[in-house]
Amino acid sequence: MYKMMTPGPTMVAENVRMARSVETGNPDLDPDFYDFYKDTCELYSGLLHTKNESLILSGEGILGLEAAVASLTEPGDRVLVLDNGVFGKGFADFVRIYGGEPVLYTTDYKSVIAIEPLRAFLEQDSDFKYATVVHCDTPSGMLNPIADICPLLKEYGILTVVDSVSGMFGNAVNVDAWNIDILCGGSQKAISCPIGLTLVTISEEAKQAMENRKTGIASFYANLLIFKDYYEKKWFPYSMPVSDIYGLRQALENIKEDKTILERHAEIARRTREALTRSGLSLYAENGYSNTVTVFSIPGGVTASAILQTLQEEYHIMLAGSFDVMAGEVIRIGHMGYNCTEENMQETLHALDRTLRKLGVELKAPLEFSR
Repeated sequence: MYKMMTPGPTMVAENVRMARSVETGNPDLDPDFYDFYKDTCELYSGLLHTKNESLILSGEGILGLEAAVASLTEPGDRVLVLDNGVFGKGFADFVRIYGGEPVLYTTDYKSVIAIEPLRAFLEQDSDFKYATVVHCDTPSGMLNPIADICPLLKEYGILTVVDSVSGMFGNAVNVDAWNIDILCGGSQKAISCPIGLTLVTISEEAKQAMENRKTGIASFYANLLIFKDYYEKKWFPYSMPVSDIYGLRQALENIKEDKTILERHAEIARRTREALTRSGLSLYAENGYSNTVTVFSIPGGVTASAILQTLQEEYHIMLAGSFDVMAGEVIRIGHMGYNCTEENMQETLHALDRTLRKLGVELKAPLEFSR
């Protein structure tokens, strides 16, 4: 077996695995499970500093992104897609699928979305129903300043949809203070659960936009309104994956008890970046570094596949390459959630050091995880 230090999925704590093994009943007919589901959703909302309702959906994190777009978009709606990364641009595909008109605001893929240029753009054109923005664009490790971006969008009356699947719980998120209408998360990143669940928080303003549509939502599974009054009616639109939600609840309880979770992620990320640059390797991004994933450029004379294969076969550590415009250009190290420990990063960097030297890369200094 290998140590999975990828930017999601992450390794999983033993108490999360055990929670998923508990005997389950019928979630459609068990009234106690409706309480458990609702309490788990409220725990999640509380951890993200919001009074907005949260929902747990059965499906990998991308389900939340599509559900947000499907539920808000009507044919002809203009949607602002903030694009400074692969996942940011990807929102445009969902918008087109549901008949909307995506307008891409494209900036440098190595830099965060800057506020003043965005403000200048909005002064010229702000006729958008909603805007999409990626918090942490995992392919590049870019962390956008949603604390500034979303309030700016709201100044112009634009609803905000944020993908923080790989950002939340390793980087600060405050849904209410930052005016986020729909926040999308996933179980397999810093929450440190197995793959399979999407989590969304939904503001009252976003719900009103969905309910006041002139056309129906062109989906069932990706329709956030189908959960309306589920608790009062004791009815789920589809059978809930009980074992997955038991595991999620334990993972959220772990986060609640981890009083230094954000500080630890920031410290581990900073020391990882410093170790890489000290050795002579180059970070892909020029600014906006996420605390959940670090991305460095492949040094000359070696390939991404050679690095990844050697690491896994000889040192039993799995890192990740990237895709799209960054395919074969970078390596991604995940240090999020249960993976985010000094011990894990020491082992990972030591193995990476030995791998690079074995492949003929000359480093200026050892890849050491020093303070």
